[in-house]
Amino acid sequence: MTLLDDVVDVAARTRNLPVLKTERLTLRAPRHDDIKVIALLANDRRVAENTTRIPHPYGADDARDFIEAANRRDDEASFVIVLDNTVIGACGVDPRQGGPEIGYWLGAPYWGRGFATEAVRAVIDYAFGELCHDALAAGARVSNPASRRVLEKCAFQWTGVRLTRIRAINSAAPVDRFRLDRGLWVSLKSWGPARRVA
Repeated sequence: MTLLDDVVDVAARTRNLPVLKTERLTLRAPRHDDIKVIALLANDRRVAENTTRIPHPYGADDARDFIEAANRRDDEASFVIVLDNTVIGACGVDPRQGGPEIGYWLGAPYWGRGFATEAVRAVIDYAFGELCHDALAAGARVSNPASRRVLEKCAFQWTGVRLTRIRAINSAAPVDRFRLDRGLWVSLKSWGPARRVA
């Protein structure tokens, strides 16, 4: 098997996602040419320690594994977040045993400018619209008030605290848990839906 055959084989196993547009961002499926930038951004310990799945250190092989595993199932969606043709993070919906969960991360240079909130809102639109989920769960480490604020601005309701395994620290840490029901989302939504462009 050649490298081209491998890329074609991965593409054949991966479900196509639409491209979502927000006011400043584009959300699209991750591609092999994103490996270098994803590895660079996700290798920051500050990023990894605030997610459950990103290991630290994080290299090109980890980014390749993420891309190759993304979007294989009908009820999941993994997007990279793009600003001015540059990947700045990722956001998606992952089916879990307790129900679908939204997750996101941004590279540290892009923190504090509202990009995470904008991306999460677009993925909520997609999850409740195209994926037909009735509710979404999410979490934020209790030591990460910025991530908690993103979820609150997206109408998630706090449900409690739970110890959760954090891969980057190889231990469990307290995580604030949140839930958003479709009915609440519809009734409170004041932002426009993400526009599907492809």
